[in-house]
Amino acid sequence: MRVDEVRLVELLSLEPRGLDAFIGLAVSYPWGPRLYGGQVVAQGLVAGAMTVDAARRAHSLHAYFIRPGTHTEPVRFEVQRLRDGRSFSVRQVTALQSSGAILSMLISFQTPEDEADIPMASPVPDLLGPDDASMSDEGWGKMLERQTPPLDTGIPGHWIRVASDHASELGADPVLQAAALAFISDAAPTRPVRALHPDLRGDRTDLGQFTGASLDHSMWFHRDGEIADWHWFGLQAHGLAGARGVATGDVFAIDGTHRATLSQQVLLRRVT
Repeated sequence: MRVDEVRLVELLSLEPRGLDAFIGLAVSYPWGPRLYGGQVVAQGLVAGAMTVDAARRAHSLHAYFIRPGTHTEPVRFEVQRLRDGRSFSVRQVTALQSSGAILSMLISFQTPEDEADIPMASPVPDLLGPDDASMSDEGWGKMLERQTPPLDTGIPGHWIRVASDHASELGADPVLQAAALAFISDAAPTRPVRALHPDLRGDRTDLGQFTGASLDHSMWFHRDGEIADWHWFGLQAHGLAGARGVATGDVFAIDGTHRATLSQQVLLRRVT
């Protein structure tokens, strides 16, 4: 099944399979047989949330991509309940296919607390908007929309959102909204790392000369929001060594709300 043949709400709807175990769909993506890491992270977040009191919200996740997943078989998610305290719950989620574990993730959930809310200053008003004529349309499929500033602007990042017809099916469920944000977050971090390599031109001539993959992915969720809105993923690379680079970024809704912070380690290797 191709990504264009499935709804996002279907991808995020897991089937219980025994005690704290769930099955999720796997679909193919335009770049080949490997699963999209954002899909597995998002499904793993849903699996963890299904074992936690509904009042508790995910506030952070830390995931390792262990081996490539395949679209030819479903993904099994096994959840281990590490802790349920007065305010926090911690879950470990392992995603498996016949090849073995493809992802391992820790998720922490917190009961909402009425405390100080001090926002980070938003860079959004000073940026090119998603509808600016100079933006490059780099979306894929009918599910994810992505607009990227021209390279010569020196602005590292993307505007990304879930297509409105997919977003409307998620409703106001905070678990699905957070999972959808996790889904699109993996479509952002690789560009600033790739831009560091002196032999990359940033165009289609790079295809086939380099291979890359996400090694690990972390997110911190700060505030709720609507996934149908455009979100600015402002990114920064932190060097490149040993075929690995790290990018960090902050995620802002188009109205300036600071939704999340992320980090990702990327593998970038020349094809020999």
